[in-house]
Amino acid sequence: MHDSAYGLWSLVILNSAIFIIFAFSFTKPQTSRDWRSLGAFSAFVVALFTEMYGFPLTIYLFSGWLQSKFPGTDIFSHETGHLWNTFFGWNINPHFDPLHILSNLVIFGGFILLASAWRVLHAAQQKHELAVEGIYARMRHPQYVAFVMIMFGFLLQWPTLPTVIMFPILVYIYVRLARREEQIAIDEFGDRYRDYMTVTPAFFPMWRNTSNGAAGH
Repeated sequence: MHDSAYGLWSLVILNSAIFIIFAFSFTKPQTSRDWRSLGAFSAFVVALFTEMYGFPLTIYLFSGWLQSKFPGTDIFSHETGHLWNTFFGWNINPHFDPLHILSNLVIFGGFILLASAWRVLHAAQQKHELAVEGIYARMRHPQYVAFVMIMFGFLLQWPTLPTVIMFPILVYIYVRLARREEQIAIDEFGDRYRDYMTVTPAFFPMWRNTSNGAAGH
């Protein structure tokens, strides 16, 4: 294993902290549900950067297969850790391959969505009202969609066994949290939220504007 490629635990801590703090600054968790949402995302981020810079568990577990499939390749180099680039045999800098570029766009889009959703939600919470403006007029749970986008973007960039396993579990957790929040909103706002649910999709945006009003995450 190359010391310069892995064992860089300071980078694990630094990168994990940057993305977690970045997400925290956009979500400003207040309720226990907010903290669970951020906690699930944080676990994914730590697992990701641990393999990216700390210890490449996935590459270690599949080292025999990788060496036989790609003879002559230094499987413990950082470039090989970009597994999609390695699998497809692209002879280009992995930081500029199509999937890496796409992953950056998806991650960036996820953070933009997260910031946009938080501004609307925070303004509604300050007024003890329903979040129905902006992106909330298009989908009911943009913040959860944003977290899923960011995690999916990282999977495109640096797939690992732990994060591949965690991803569907975390998606399920976010769906459960969303459903729980919907029930709370129904208890609080009644038919206003039910009307909102009938015209506004939960996770996939509808581009026809709706403004019946409700809240979500």
